[in-house]
Amino acid sequence: MGSLATENLKMEDLTFHNIINDTLRSSDNTHTVINPRTGSSLWPVPIASSQDFEDAVLAAQTAFKTWKLTTVSERQTLLTKLASNLEEHLPLLSQILALESGKSLLLSELDVRGAIAQCLHYAQPENALSDHIQFEDSSVKIIATHVPLGTVAAICPWNFPLILSNLKVVSSLVTGNCVIVKPSPFTPYAVLKWIELARGILPPGVLQCLNGGADLGQMMTLHPGIAKVSFTGTIAVGKAVMAACAKTLKKVTLELAGNDACIVCADADLDKTVKSVAGGAFFNAGQVCVATKRVYVHADIYEEFVRRLVEEVKGSYTVVEDASVPSVFGPVSNKVQFETVKRIVEDCKGRGYEIVTGGEVRDSASDKDAKEGKRGFWLEPTIVKGPPEDSMLVKEEQFGPILPVLSWSDEDDVIERSNLANAGLGASVYSTDLAQAERIARRLEAGSVWINQAERPHMGAYFSGFKDSGFGGEMGKQGLLSYSYTQSLHFAK
Repeated sequence: MGSLATENLKMEDLTFHNIINDTLRSSDNTHTVINPRTGSSLWPVPIASSQDFEDAVLAAQTAFKTWKLTTVSERQTLLTKLASNLEEHLPLLSQILALESGKSLLLSELDVRGAIAQCLHYAQPENALSDHIQFEDSSVKIIATHVPLGTVAAICPWNFPLILSNLKVVSSLVTGNCVIVKPSPFTPYAVLKWIELARGILPPGVLQCLNGGADLGQMMTLHPGIAKVSFTGTIAVGKAVMAACAKTLKKVTLELAGNDACIVCADADLDKTVKSVAGGAFFNAGQVCVATKRVYVHADIYEEFVRRLVEEVKGSYTVVEDASVPSVFGPVSNKVQFETVKRIVEDCKGRGYEIVTGGEVRDSASDKDAKEGKRGFWLEPTIVKGPPEDSMLVKEEQFGPILPVLSWSDEDDVIERSNLANAGLGASVYSTDLAQAERIARRLEAGSVWINQAERPHMGAYFSGFKDSGFGGEMGKQGLLSYSYTQSLHFAK
């Protein structure tokens, strides 16, 4: 357990359960997650059975009969209580999260605090849906009201376990839905513990959590008692989710791959831009849905930009084995993704691309773990200069600490190169000429574009993917519409 094994958090003291109708349910069928920093095993965690899932759906359907009748104000009061509960348990949840995800304690605390902020954001009256007049004339007044769907299945990713699970939870709750959370099997612990600790705040059956893999996800997409699936993950799985949901005409929201392009113009302020691009690319070792994945730098400043970027990354994004040391760079979060990124690195080496920094696997393990052959999933921050446009590194979303830096000179050309089918989630543009930056931004085929800043979603803004990067969206008031039916009430005058 290393530096995180405190008197308040010992591996042998913690147990994890599925949460069904506010009861804790164990199972003889378990799996164990690997600590990405060291390769050592963590806790056994129960895998939900098909009966567990059926029981959770029944509990949600029963709870929904009365939960849907609550007012928005009543739900928002409970969101505030959820935020307080998260705050109370922040040290415990942060330490669990650090162990399962490989994040530093600093980043793990940011994950928990992000979930707190989400609760408080949607607890504000102005951030929830409300009735409004759609149309009115001398003969009719038409009011739009928002009706909850029923039970939402939240199928969640591993890169920010609490933030990305809680976003689906608060969106479901504030709109009057019940929600069953399925955390990633790579990072189940903090989410299960959070929902366990939150019991008693909401009526039983309103918020439940089940641990499982693809088979549980498939049950969620096919069950007629699930009204909506909110999924965050890969394009291939997202397509399968959408096809399965079609069989029962479920509502579905998909946040999928984002091979985000970053365009740096010739007049960019390099002092600010280099630091921002480095952070956009290597924060959380590049494991961010809207991380900077491809950088296109104007030919006039290309060499200078690359030189500065290498210096910045070498100075600010290094392997720090002790999770208690504040750091925004860490290991790849699981072995599957580790092997994916290694494959891309090896492809770059095999094809002779110019790696200007990084490119090596870094061992990290305690003496005991090392003797047992256990290793963490560490890759050095890696920058590749000028790989071809059809290279694996450029075409595929790497979701890890390796970054291609390419050159451009023609605006139409760089926009065309940026607009890949799998690059529709986010993008960024850097220029001191704001008119130029906005002109480029408006031509980029991405749901969110950041100008002179790294890609960071904002709770007040609708977040969605174009093309292969998603279907529907989350956040902002618009994001809540996908968790509701809109009913039009026509009043004759």
